[in-house]
Amino acid sequence: MLVKFYIKPRKGVLDPQGRAVAENLRSLGFDQVKDVKVGKYIEVYIEESDKEKAVEKAKEMARKALVNDLIEDYEFEVVD
Repeated sequence: MLVKFYIKPRKGVLDPQGRAVAENLRSLGFDQVKDVKVGKYIEVYIEESDKEKAVEKAKEMARKALVNDLIEDYEFEVVD
């Protein structure tokens, strides 16, 4: 199974990379850009046939290794 993780800075957390991208877009004439958040996209392939077990493994991976829950929010999806 494939687990797709979408990780981004929490609201209110300083995102210097996002700020730089937003400023660059505005300098290129995209004046309507209000804010940009730069995050991470991670694909993890796991050997698991039970989708519920895959979801539990994904939560554990996020908690233990992939996400800093003090400053990041995340979502994931499990794909057969």
